[in-house]
Amino acid sequence: MKTLRYELANGIATITFDEQGSPVNTMCLQWQADLTQAAEQVAKDKAALKGVILASAKSTFFAGADLKGVMRSKASDGPRVFADIEGIKKAFRTIETQGVPVVSCLNGSALGGGWEVALIGHYRIATANPKTQFGLPEVTLGLIPGGGGITKMTRQLGLLAAQPYVLESKLFGPEEAQKLGLVHEIVASDDELRPRALAYIAASQGQPEAAQHLWDRKDYKMPGGTPSNPKIAGMLSVAPAVLKQKTRGLYPAPEAALAAMVEGAMVDFDTAMRIESRYLAGLMTSSVARNMINTFFFNMNSIKGGQSRPKAAPRYKPQKVGILGAGMMGSGIAYSQASRGIATVLKDVSLEAAEKGKAYSHKLTQKRVDKGRMTADKQAALMSLIQPTASAADLKGCDLIIEAVFENRELKAKVTQEAEPMLAEGGFFASNTSTLPISGLATASANANKFVGIHFFSPVDKMQLVEIIRGAQTDDETIARAYDYVQALGKLPIVVNDSRGFYTSRTFGTFVMEGAAMLGEGIPAPVIENLAMQVGMPVGPLAVLDETALSLSVHVLDQTREDFAKEGKTHTATPGELFVERMVKELKRPGRAAGGGFYDYPAGQKKVLWPELKTRFEKADVTYSQQDIKDRLLYRQAVETARCLQEGVLTSVHDGNIGSIFGIGFPAWTGGALQFIYGQGVDAFAKRCAELAAKYGAGFVLTAEVIASLKQHQPVY
Repeated sequence: MKTLRYELANGIATITFDEQGSPVNTMCLQWQADLTQAAEQVAKDKAALKGVILASAKSTFFAGADLKGVMRSKASDGPRVFADIEGIKKAFRTIETQGVPVVSCLNGSALGGGWEVALIGHYRIATANPKTQFGLPEVTLGLIPGGGGITKMTRQLGLLAAQPYVLESKLFGPEEAQKLGLVHEIVASDDELRPRALAYIAASQGQPEAAQHLWDRKDYKMPGGTPSNPKIAGMLSVAPAVLKQKTRGLYPAPEAALAAMVEGAMVDFDTAMRIESRYLAGLMTSSVARNMINTFFFNMNSIKGGQSRPKAAPRYKPQKVGILGAGMMGSGIAYSQASRGIATVLKDVSLEAAEKGKAYSHKLTQKRVDKGRMTADKQAALMSLIQPTASAADLKGCDLIIEAVFENRELKAKVTQEAEPMLAEGGFFASNTSTLPISGLATASANANKFVGIHFFSPVDKMQLVEIIRGAQTDDETIARAYDYVQALGKLPIVVNDSRGFYTSRTFGTFVMEGAAMLGEGIPAPVIENLAMQVGMPVGPLAVLDETALSLSVHVLDQTREDFAKEGKTHTATPGELFVERMVKELKRPGRAAGGGFYDYPAGQKKVLWPELKTRFEKADVTYSQQDIKDRLLYRQAVETARCLQEGVLTSVHDGNIGSIFGIGFPAWTGGALQFIYGQGVDAFAKRCAELAAKYGAGFVLTAEVIASLKQHQPVY
């Protein structure tokens, strides 16, 4: 056997998971065959057995399913996948029903299929370690637990108590597991696991209940009651509606998990296990699961593992970072740094403005102190790391200085030249611009190869993504340092090459401008906003434009026209841009911060669409297709992403997928803007784009070069 060892000595069968050539144990095909063989051996050795111990030779207990296998599955593989799942469960069941106690020795994390392996044990012992995590994260990858996880967790905890762990993928450590009765004993070190397991087996001889799970006992009753209990039935009548509100019907996994929990609770254990297998087989062969696994597992690991980071540069963590501008962005960056222990100098034109920026961190932490999630001492320590100032001299010795001032080229040049001389030896300078090309801004720097774009998203304390932009002269060491800095903040870095709007702002702009263009065509505003939500965008394009300010879009448009004119070219504005310009310049509707844009904001009430949108722009005779509107909003962003890939603004698929989901809210069910294309196939995507281009213009045109680039970058599993 290549993935585990089976040893029998003194009546104890020990199964040690140890997948060869892998840092962790997974449910690969070889393991499935080996487990079946080990289970058959346990059954053969039954007469000689006093107990079974499950252990791991890795630094963690067990990692879970083989996700590359899922990536290769097709819709027609359903029956085979179902048989595979049932085969794994049969082996689990064989081991746990031999009438001898089975003990799981959990020397580290056990997630997904790994937690289901842990649940074979009637008795579970874990090593105390704050980094250890247990639980069932499958729903976050578009799957459900299918190795008995749903059935066993529901029978152990009850329908209501199990929901956070099954439907919301809530993870837990050894201590919480012990409180829930999912772990029975915690030991201080891995060395104590086996002696305690042997002691438990010895003490359990002659006690049949020690060799049985709760749900296999004759007197078993489900905690909290079954679905026939009136209280549970009342809750279950609204649960699907609550879930639908959260998923908008775009994510089949939570719905399948709820169905497997409830249906399983109404039948015997073996039937419940089979129901769970059927639901999982359906999801494992679905496109949503493949999309989500591709991005939230493989692409996310690429980012966390630094795949876009230049390899040669040594690891780096800045000790002291200066921020120019204490507005919304600057104060958010200051908080993010201080909360990670980085000394921060927050500079603005006046000390009063800088103090106000620091106060933002106090406001954020006070909420946590009030809720008991943070001590006053920790708050004070965090606040002491932020030094507000109006003097550039206080920036002396910073390893990194980030300018976060208004999007104006001259102002950015001025603050760069003032602050850059204060950098420590070997330090680097960054601009938090969202649209202005970095190579142009770097001309103000005395050292353009140490100048980089670090584009945070608003609000900084909540948004995980940070876009690192390489200017024409930025060197590899600076990119690597920027990457390490972003990871030190606990955020997700993507690396892109310089262009107007980079990747995220440029692609985000196509989404909002497509929405504005539709309004200009006479399509009712509520239709546009609601269909954007239905397709999975977090908010409609008009609502987003209001938040980011229509006036900012017009400012960018004016700046672009000016830049083009300097180069002797003319910028052709899109219908959406012209519509937004009209809203600002003619109708004086600049956005939420200035009183209103597409929406009105009555004091103390919910925002409402500006009534004049209907009277001024809606056309009674306009015909529209709901599917076309949904497609325009998603395909337009995907086309722009594909163009960024072909132009070299994006250099990898994982940066495009993670950037689109975490930066601009592209729907997670698609796996991101590039996976949206790969999930349906490049040719099918191109065909639909051609149809949209014929009706709605150049925004949907895919050139032969873009199609070739998409095919060249397509991931293979």
